[in-house]
Amino acid sequence: MNSRTKARLRAVEVLFEADQRQEDIIDVLKRRRLHTAAQISAYAEEIVRGVREHDDEIREYLETYARDWSFERMPAVDRVILRIGAWELLYNDDVPDAVAISEATGLARVLSTNDSPKFVNGLLDKLRQVKPTLLA
Repeated sequence: MNSRTKARLRAVEVLFEADQRQEDIIDVLKRRRLHTAAQISAYAEEIVRGVREHDDEIREYLETYARDWSFERMPAVDRVILRIGAWELLYNDDVPDAVAISEATGLARVLSTNDSPKFVNGLLDKLRQVKPTLLA
């Protein structure tokens, strides 16, 4: 597992914990930095902060393009993975679109249901297709 994949996994953990505890993302990040043996890399922190900064838009885009799925109806881990994938796809120019989608799909394969990789891949690919209109 390369360092960016590990960073994405740490970001999933932070965002999932914040979601489940209904706490501020940055508070969870700070607590994990102080009290966890697992290292929070600079890229994991960049992901977490980026998702937080763009969370309203990301949620709106995901809900808009997830056919017949409200954001709250999606499995919690899928929501987190999609938020990370959408942030990398839309707001991080250092990550190629195909890599952002592939990494998110891989996380879904490892962390979620059997149907999740296809769902994550399809939704992020739709965002990729409409990306020029979203960021115009």
